[in-house]
Amino acid sequence: MPRRPGARRALRAAVAAHHRGASAARAHPAPRTRPDTLPRAPLTPRRTHTRSPCPVVPIPSIDSFISHTQTNLKAIVIDDKYEIQQEADVEFDVDLPEFRTAGGVLRGEHGEVTAPPLLWVKALDMVLDRLVVAGVDFSTVEALSGAAQQHGSVWWAKGAETKLAALSPDGFLHTQLATVFVCDSPVWMDSSTTADCKALEEAIGGPEELAKITGSRAYERFTGPQIRKIYKNKPRVYGATERISLVSSFACSLFVGKIAPIDLSDGSGMNLLDIHTMKWCDKALEACGDETLKQKLDEPVPSATVVGSISPYFVQRYGFKPDCKVVAFTGDNCSALAGLRLRSGWVGLSLGTSDTLLLGLEAPGAPVAGHVLVGPTSAPYMALLCFANGSLTRQAERDRLCGPSWPAFDELLRSTVRGNMGYMGIYYNTAEILPRAPSLRVIQDAAGRPCTPAPQYEARALLEGQALSARIHAEDVGLALERSSRVVATGGASVNTSLLQIFADVFNTPVYVQDQHANAALLGAAIRAAEVWAKETNTQLSGSELTVSPVAKPYPDAENIYSPMLQRYRKMLQEIPKLK
Repeated sequence: MPRRPGARRALRAAVAAHHRGASAARAHPAPRTRPDTLPRAPLTPRRTHTRSPCPVVPIPSIDSFISHTQTNLKAIVIDDKYEIQQEADVEFDVDLPEFRTAGGVLRGEHGEVTAPPLLWVKALDMVLDRLVVAGVDFSTVEALSGAAQQHGSVWWAKGAETKLAALSPDGFLHTQLATVFVCDSPVWMDSSTTADCKALEEAIGGPEELAKITGSRAYERFTGPQIRKIYKNKPRVYGATERISLVSSFACSLFVGKIAPIDLSDGSGMNLLDIHTMKWCDKALEACGDETLKQKLDEPVPSATVVGSISPYFVQRYGFKPDCKVVAFTGDNCSALAGLRLRSGWVGLSLGTSDTLLLGLEAPGAPVAGHVLVGPTSAPYMALLCFANGSLTRQAERDRLCGPSWPAFDELLRSTVRGNMGYMGIYYNTAEILPRAPSLRVIQDAAGRPCTPAPQYEARALLEGQALSARIHAEDVGLALERSSRVVATGGASVNTSLLQIFADVFNTPVYVQDQHANAALLGAAIRAAEVWAKETNTQLSGSELTVSPVAKPYPDAENIYSPMLQRYRKMLQEIPKLK
């Protein structure tokens, strides 16, 4: 499609629906508090309303940052230089108090955490109206896509698709869709399915076999165990359900006017998809439901699939073009990888309350801890590794070693050398996810003996240990570092140059930060839609290259120092007590 001369067109809309929290693996902007920020020379300002690595388009995105106070639906419009033109958001708890959510969710007594899907629908009504007020011309939108919290499920009542196809432009979405959901949606924070996880693993042949097939062992928050719980405990709900969507495909369904397919990338976070064949695993389906489950889920599609043109409802009510393309929506972590535009051998490093690694992979590993997903971009697979002991642990150990002062902590680091004279430590102030271990502290000297070293050695042992653990687990899921590899850091602690230098040395790879930061998942959704549109129309987008600045590069002897330490640290991790 030829570009209209002189027009700054919105190439696509990215709708991202995230309900996130500190314990989920995320590659998003860091919490507002920056507990482990050290003094450093200022970088290029990080602003939300500026150039970002993604092409055009306005698109609503259900976006929840869960510090239990900030849950919202956010929409942005970007142009062909990936610059944000307009944005709008709706805070669930504040703007929609009638749903009585706290942090965008409802909590039960036994670990149940759900959200009313109608809340998300009404928020979409509101955010679109706010985009109109912001001056968005929806007729310039060529394509849209989105991102949503992973693992959550939406249960459609029989006849829901008929209602989606017959929406009247004279009414709000939430009033017309008030009866299309069978129950509230279990979300990623739900921890009530431990028995279902065990049953699923036993049915497949154990956690290792399940991880080999689906990319993850069974986790309480994953959709498969959640479906099994409803199938076993609420058979009437299961029987009344016509289709089951992920939150991402649910949001996509609203825009396309029919129940949209689940995309392969988000679908691989369910414990139900065979990540090798890209088909549903029959054994997993049998363990979580009956013979109708495959029909309720429908066949998954690649993340770059155009699932249809936008619903006539949005054409008539908001002025979208009738041929505006709707690209399959995906999960927030998957979309963050697209937003960072990670290639095979690259590492996305989010340094926040928990630390998260996002990796593009050519082939999948089979981690018993961590997750391998189908890639949403050119990399066939991606790995998602979340470490619970991130910034809060760094801050707690700082307070113990030198008081509440990052300059003082930085002074401790400067008084040590790389390799730390052989002192190494494991610092878990809270139960760890990778590996699954209880709260503990293990410190050894160069001979492998338990010790209590001086504060400066503990300071470096803490940071080097976190970086060593990250590299070990990344290699376990298939990361192969090459000369072209790089680490792209985001999050509050990405301004900590001392920490980034340690990661550069341990990974023996340069570390970069994005020149301007925004929500990586939301921008990733916009990028995917724009790139699908650009490919179909043979259009070159001027903002398609990631703009990053180097902040740390490894010293020439880094590999010689840290290779032996990697082996020692791996042994230390193997010897600590584990949680079942």
